[in-house]
Amino acid sequence: MGDIRDFQTQPAQRGEDMAYRKVRAGHRGSLRSRDMESEELQAATLELEWDMEKELEEPGLDRFQLECVERQPVGNSVGGGGGGGGGGGGDLDLEPIQPSTSPHGRFQRLQEEPSYGSRFTRAASKAQRRAENWSWAVKYILAGAGVFILGLVIGRYTHGTGDQAAAVPSDVDVLDSVLKGITAEDLQALKRNFSSWSGQSELFRVSLLLRKWRDLGLRDIHLSNYTVLLSHPGPSPSSIIDKQTNQCFLPNGEGCDATGPPPAVDPSPSFAAYSAVGSLEAGLVDVQYGSMTDLTQAKASLNLTNKIAIMKLGQAPLLYKLSLLEKMGFGGVLLYVDPCDVLSEVDIWHKAFGVTLNPGGDPSTPGYPSIKGSYRVERPYLTSLLVQSISAGLAKEIMSAPTMGEGRPCTPLAMQSASAKRIITLNVGTRASYRTIHNVIGYLKGRINPDRYVLVGSRHGSWHEGSSEDWSSGAVIMTQLISSMMSQARLGWQPDRTIVFTSWGGSALGSIGSFEWGEENRVVLESSAVAYVSLYSPVRVGRSSCSTASPSLFQLASDIHKTSFLSEAFFPSDPSTDKASDSSFKRHEAVAKMTAEAILRLSGDPVLPFYPLDVALDVQNKLKDDPLRTAELLAAAAILRDNSTFLQSESMRPANDPKERDPSHVRMLNDVLQGLEKSFLIPDPPAGLCRNLLYGLSTQSSRFSILKDAHEVKRPVNQTLSLVFNAIRSAQRLVQSGLELFENDPDSSH
Repeated sequence: MGDIRDFQTQPAQRGEDMAYRKVRAGHRGSLRSRDMESEELQAATLELEWDMEKELEEPGLDRFQLECVERQPVGNSVGGGGGGGGGGGGDLDLEPIQPSTSPHGRFQRLQEEPSYGSRFTRAASKAQRRAENWSWAVKYILAGAGVFILGLVIGRYTHGTGDQAAAVPSDVDVLDSVLKGITAEDLQALKRNFSSWSGQSELFRVSLLLRKWRDLGLRDIHLSNYTVLLSHPGPSPSSIIDKQTNQCFLPNGEGCDATGPPPAVDPSPSFAAYSAVGSLEAGLVDVQYGSMTDLTQAKASLNLTNKIAIMKLGQAPLLYKLSLLEKMGFGGVLLYVDPCDVLSEVDIWHKAFGVTLNPGGDPSTPGYPSIKGSYRVERPYLTSLLVQSISAGLAKEIMSAPTMGEGRPCTPLAMQSASAKRIITLNVGTRASYRTIHNVIGYLKGRINPDRYVLVGSRHGSWHEGSSEDWSSGAVIMTQLISSMMSQARLGWQPDRTIVFTSWGGSALGSIGSFEWGEENRVVLESSAVAYVSLYSPVRVGRSSCSTASPSLFQLASDIHKTSFLSEAFFPSDPSTDKASDSSFKRHEAVAKMTAEAILRLSGDPVLPFYPLDVALDVQNKLKDDPLRTAELLAAAAILRDNSTFLQSESMRPANDPKERDPSHVRMLNDVLQGLEKSFLIPDPPAGLCRNLLYGLSTQSSRFSILKDAHEVKRPVNQTLSLVFNAIRSAQRLVQSGLELFENDPDSSH
């Protein structure tokens, strides 16, 4: 599933060459390890794997389209993204989908062929006629010897195959063994090893990571590389000058010379990637979290044009809040994290941090995400605002906020009335240049459905080159997962679906590596991706455990939390706090084991662990208290819930009873389940909002984010309501097609 290209070969040739090698290798493996398929299914596999290697011309990992991919005889696949991927709102007419492997094995099919018995009979008759010409003595000797030898062969063969079958672990044994293979001690050793790579170049880290995965037994590993526009700190650090006191500050709160040039080297450069650059002298306005309520209150008493906002991270996506500031006419913004929003033991008072303003992909190619093959333009700035992140201590200083006491309750930072007319000069200097980033992609091929993919992603890069921000926790957990799973693969185990292990480059600056790779493989991803499990920052210093799960996977991930928007900040790493945060590596071990169980279920459950009823309930909850809800929307949501209840009940039959698992039927059911959330993806959402309508604007609001935005920002309400209604109806049609699978099932007892 990826850009399976050797980055040292020429672009025009390497795709075709590698595609040929991959198809040949895949079919050699099929002959050795699986029953031989029919000629039609072999042709379908060839076509699919060739499509995976062709240049794919539409965008991106997050831009799946709800459209039929007509690929006969494989059939009409619906793709998914574990609820996170999917596409926009069209009708879906399901065609019969053939299983990825034949439901019958090679030898069973031979016995079922009409000519098989007659060939055997003719051969036996010839042998019988020849035998009649022999003497009875020779006949008995040969017969006795034949029986004896045959007995030895059968006994040896039976014993050998019995041992082999016993050696292949069951699904339960695999889960237990994989979890036992993940230990805090091994994770700590990997962490020590990977941490020593931090000062090296990305290509150096990538090479060592690839070698490490290969040494663990993962053989199908490839590199992909892209030349993209990256944002970096400028030649001198940004600065903030208080015009009232003539004091100059660096972003972390340290002093600088207001009359002279800023220091040449910032020991801990903190910046907003892809911010506008320049200098602005203006009044400072406290907008708290930058919500519409906060901004409306500020606008009631002040002219906000070209002012500099001071704003906390949290409660809503940063890019969404910046779009509101631009709409209000601000010229710049200072970002900080309020200590009341993080754990009390974490000292962030004198730590600045970095953020990215890139929504995803290479910003030098137009579009979101960019379109492969389109022309490049210089887009080093993705906002008109001058954006700079600062420490909480500096925010307290320039707002004259009261001193906070130790412990809880905590007093949130806020500007005092005496500072309401404070004027500052904000100097922001970043730069952009083209550089090459690399992805490492490894495959553990599936046994039953090798053309369905469970992706697991981590990263091998920091916030910027030279940064001490830690990237290795995800890579450590990923590598330990590979190690433990490959130990089972050596015993003969294979997942039912292909597991794709990925390590991305350019992640911190806007998930650039994953977007570019997904853009090249959009067609395969939208039809065949099952889910994506992220290990981007699985263990963060001073942060409580948090996670994001699509509504389809709420039940699978019920024991982990939703995303905290404070994760948008990249704080510099402190070895002392790093050690204290998980000195026993038990947190790493717990995260690794939870991830392993999720991967094994997604790649091994006969029926995918997606729950349509959770999606329907989420829709109803979002509409329950929304002031824009209509009777038509509520009625559509009620129908979706009723039918989703039936579909989930029917899905339990093949999930729990092996007799119900006709391969083609289960494959079609899984395509419906994994494609359900695609109905809720829309094109071109407002800045900062997710394309999946089911993702809320914040953890504090359960409303549809797009309806909340339309209500508060005064966007066209009817158009927005239509988007939501069409999404619900599209999901309803897909659920109905899933129910029809059981109505048409000849083995159905209902």
